[in-house]
Amino acid sequence: MQEQGWLTDPQFSASIAIAQAAPGPNVLFTALMGWNVGLNAGGLPTAFLGMVLCPGGIMIPSSILTYQTVRWSHANRDLRSVRAFKQGMAPVVVALLVATGWILATANGYDLRNWPPRTIAAVTTLIVWRTKVHLLWLLGAGAVIGWMGWI
Repeated sequence: MQEQGWLTDPQFSASIAIAQAAPGPNVLFTALMGWNVGLNAGGLPTAFLGMVLCPGGIMIPSSILTYQTVRWSHANRDLRSVRAFKQGMAPVVVALLVATGWILATANGYDLRNWPPRTIAAVTTLIVWRTKVHLLWLLGAGAVIGWMGWI
Protein backbone atom coordinates (compact mmCIF):
# COMPACT_ATOMS: atom_id res chain seq x y z
CA MET A 1 0.00 0.00 0.00
CA GLN A 2 2.90 2.31 0.65
CA GLU A 3 4.04 2.03 -2.99
CA GLN A 4 0.75 3.55 -4.20
CA GLY A 5 0.77 6.15 -1.44
CA TRP A 6 -2.45 4.81 0.07
CA LEU A 7 -1.17 4.07 3.54
CA THR A 8 2.14 4.55 5.32
CA ASP A 9 3.68 1.91 7.56
CA PRO A 10 3.03 3.94 10.74
CA GLN A 11 -0.63 4.46 9.75
CA PHE A 12 -1.03 0.73 9.09
CA SER A 13 0.56 -0.16 12.43
CA ALA A 14 -1.51 2.44 14.28
CA SER A 15 -4.72 1.12 12.68
CA ILE A 16 -3.97 -2.41 13.84
CA ALA A 17 -3.00 -1.23 17.33
CA ILE A 18 -6.18 0.82 17.76
CA ALA A 19 -8.36 -2.03 16.47
CA GLN A 20 -6.70 -4.50 18.84
CA ALA A 21 -7.04 -2.15 21.82
CA ALA A 22 -10.67 -1.25 21.16
CA PRO A 23 -13.41 -3.48 22.55
CA GLY A 24 -15.39 -5.46 20.03
CA PRO A 25 -14.47 -7.31 16.88
CA ASN A 26 -11.12 -6.85 15.17
CA VAL A 27 -12.90 -5.96 11.95
CA LEU A 28 -12.64 -2.39 13.23
CA PHE A 29 -9.20 -2.49 11.62
CA THR A 30 -10.78 -2.38 8.16
CA ALA A 31 -12.68 0.82 8.95
CA LEU A 32 -9.52 2.48 10.27
CA MET A 33 -7.56 1.33 7.24
CA GLY A 34 -10.26 2.75 4.93
CA TRP A 35 -10.23 5.99 6.92
CA ASN A 36 -6.46 6.40 6.55
CA VAL A 37 -6.47 5.52 2.84
CA GLY A 38 -9.31 7.98 2.21
CA LEU A 39 -7.58 10.66 4.27
CA ASN A 40 -4.38 10.24 2.25
CA ALA A 41 -6.27 10.14 -1.05
CA GLY A 42 -8.48 13.17 -0.75
CA GLY A 43 -9.00 14.57 2.71
CA LEU A 44 -11.83 14.34 5.21
CA PRO A 45 -14.82 13.63 2.90
CA THR A 46 -12.92 10.83 1.20
CA ALA A 47 -11.87 9.47 4.60
CA PHE A 48 -15.52 8.97 5.57
CA LEU A 49 -16.19 7.25 2.25
CA GLY A 50 -13.17 4.97 2.76
CA MET A 51 -14.32 4.19 6.29
CA VAL A 52 -17.61 2.85 4.87
CA LEU A 53 -16.40 1.21 1.67
CA CYS A 54 -13.42 -0.72 3.02
CA PRO A 55 -15.29 -2.79 5.65
CA GLY A 56 -18.20 -3.21 3.26
CA GLY A 57 -15.91 -4.55 0.55
CA ILE A 58 -14.44 -7.04 3.00
CA MET A 59 -17.61 -8.16 4.79
CA ILE A 60 -20.33 -8.09 2.13
CA PRO A 61 -18.98 -10.85 -0.18
CA SER A 62 -18.42 -13.34 2.66
CA SER A 63 -21.78 -12.44 4.21
CA ILE A 64 -23.59 -13.05 0.92
CA LEU A 65 -21.79 -16.37 0.46
CA THR A 66 -22.68 -17.45 4.00
CA TYR A 67 -26.31 -16.37 3.59
CA GLN A 68 -26.72 -18.22 0.30
CA THR A 69 -25.07 -21.35 1.70
CA VAL A 70 -27.34 -21.36 4.75
CA ARG A 71 -30.43 -20.85 2.56
CA TRP A 72 -29.39 -23.71 0.28
CA SER A 73 -28.58 -26.08 3.14
CA HIS A 74 -31.85 -25.25 4.89
CA ALA A 75 -33.84 -25.85 1.71
CA ASN A 76 -32.02 -29.17 1.18
CA ARG A 77 -31.78 -30.24 4.82
CA ASP A 78 -33.39 -33.61 4.05
CA LEU A 79 -30.65 -34.64 1.61
CA ARG A 80 -28.39 -37.35 2.94
CA SER A 81 -25.25 -35.44 2.00
CA VAL A 82 -26.36 -32.30 3.86
CA ARG A 83 -27.22 -34.29 6.99
CA ALA A 84 -23.90 -36.14 6.79
CA PHE A 85 -21.99 -32.87 6.42
CA LYS A 86 -23.70 -31.34 9.45
CA GLN A 87 -23.14 -34.44 11.56
CA GLY A 88 -19.51 -34.60 10.48
CA MET A 89 -18.90 -30.94 11.26
CA ALA A 90 -20.30 -31.15 14.81
CA PRO A 91 -17.19 -32.82 16.32
CA VAL A 92 -14.93 -30.45 14.38
CA VAL A 93 -16.73 -27.42 15.82
CA VAL A 94 -16.56 -28.84 19.35
CA ALA A 95 -12.85 -29.58 18.93
CA LEU A 96 -12.18 -26.06 17.66
CA LEU A 97 -14.06 -24.58 20.63
CA VAL A 98 -12.06 -26.71 23.06
CA ALA A 99 -8.80 -25.77 21.32
CA THR A 100 -9.73 -22.08 21.46
CA GLY A 101 -10.56 -22.37 25.14
CA TRP A 102 -7.25 -24.09 25.78
CA ILE A 103 -5.33 -21.38 23.93
CA LEU A 104 -7.16 -18.62 25.80
CA ALA A 105 -6.63 -20.37 29.13
CA THR A 106 -2.88 -20.79 28.66
CA ALA A 107 -1.96 -17.75 26.53
CA ASN A 108 -1.57 -15.22 29.32
CA GLY A 109 0.68 -17.32 31.46
CA TYR A 110 -2.10 -18.76 33.59
CA ASP A 111 -1.17 -22.18 34.80
CA LEU A 112 -3.89 -24.77 34.33
CA ARG A 113 -3.00 -26.16 37.78
CA ASN A 114 -4.48 -22.96 39.22
CA TRP A 115 -7.72 -24.34 40.66
CA PRO A 116 -10.13 -21.33 40.81
CA PRO A 117 -10.40 -20.77 37.03
CA ARG A 118 -10.63 -24.52 36.41
CA THR A 119 -13.35 -24.89 39.03
CA ILE A 120 -15.37 -21.97 37.67
CA ALA A 121 -15.03 -23.30 34.12
CA ALA A 122 -16.19 -26.77 35.19
CA VAL A 123 -19.13 -25.44 37.21
CA THR A 124 -20.16 -23.14 34.36
CA THR A 125 -19.96 -26.02 31.90
CA LEU A 126 -22.17 -28.18 34.11
CA ILE A 127 -24.69 -25.36 34.60
CA VAL A 128 -24.93 -24.73 30.86
CA TRP A 129 -25.19 -28.44 30.13
CA ARG A 130 -27.70 -29.43 32.80
CA THR A 131 -29.90 -26.36 33.38
CA LYS A 132 -31.72 -23.72 31.40
CA VAL A 133 -29.93 -20.77 33.04
CA HIS A 134 -29.32 -18.11 30.41
CA LEU A 135 -25.68 -17.76 29.44
CA LEU A 136 -25.71 -13.98 30.04
CA TRP A 137 -26.30 -14.59 33.76
CA LEU A 138 -23.21 -16.77 33.85
CA LEU A 139 -21.17 -14.19 31.94
CA GLY A 140 -22.34 -11.54 34.40
CA ALA A 141 -21.40 -13.76 37.34
CA GLY A 142 -17.96 -14.29 35.80
CA ALA A 143 -17.55 -10.54 35.39
CA VAL A 144 -18.47 -9.96 39.05
CA ILE A 145 -16.08 -12.70 40.21
CA GLY A 146 -13.28 -11.18 38.13
CA TRP A 147 -14.10 -7.65 39.33
CA MET A 148 -13.96 -8.78 42.94
CA GLY A 149 -10.49 -10.19 42.31
CA TRP A 150 -11.34 -13.81 43.07
CA ILE A 151 -9.81 -14.92 39.80
